[in-house]
Amino acid sequence: MHEKERHRIIQSAVQEKPVVTVQELVELTDSSEATIRRDIAALHVQKRLRRVRGGAEAITPPQFIGLAGRPFSVNETINTSKKRAIAREAVELCGDGEPIIINGGTTTFQMVHFLSNRRMPIFTNSFPIAEHLLKHSKNTVMLSGGTIYREQNIILSPFDNDVTRNFYARRMFMGARGLGPLGLMEGDPLLIQAEQKLIDQADELVVLIDSSKFRQRSSLILCGLARIHTVITDDGVEDREAKMLESAGVELIVARSAKDKEESSLQA
Repeated sequence: MHEKERHRIIQSAVQEKPVVTVQELVELTDSSEATIRRDIAALHVQKRLRRVRGGAEAITPPQFIGLAGRPFSVNETINTSKKRAIAREAVELCGDGEPIIINGGTTTFQMVHFLSNRRMPIFTNSFPIAEHLLKHSKNTVMLSGGTIYREQNIILSPFDNDVTRNFYARRMFMGARGLGPLGLMEGDPLLIQAEQKLIDQADELVVLIDSSKFRQRSSLILCGLARIHTVITDDGVEDREAKMLESAGVELIVARSAKDKEESSLQA
């Protein structure tokens, strides 16, 4: 990752919570500890953040505490090629005319590139997804109502009488903070509340996650494995994770990159 991109991610991360540790930034940028410490030192000298023991903090902490989790702008830079391959497989499940729900997220956002030639009713709580589909497709797009969370670029409502209850979907596509034996996990109670309403409106729940999410955990469970119909992930998924899904009756789709698919077709 280029230095300028690392700096942007680091500055965004320190606006998310009081202190971000060096180790968290190492995982976020997939860089070495030495590199992150140099970045923090450079940004400290430039007065763009404050270096503290074991990490960094914002010069001016945010006044508004939003949803738990990383901002959309940070997440969209991570595992982009894997997310696009996963999204391609997700769109292949969709038939023209079928109503679908796409929950906000950086993996689900990648679906928009493969929906450009489709024609279907699409309900979403994501501004970036809705905007892209309106500009680059002929799909019918419906947005949920509620409060706008700028960092995550989503709209959420804690109320039951929003437009969510009036939309039926063949499938709902969503990402998650983590996935384990107890089910799908999220990091914020408001996300849980809003997403549970969306799940209730769909026949099938399709989860789009890169393989690292199998190793991540959260304190909040959105739903059990039994509610999930399909999981789409990358080829980093381990055998024990595949067996966990199989035992729960969850269909597993392993997405391959466009390059891998091309090589496979040439060999055939």
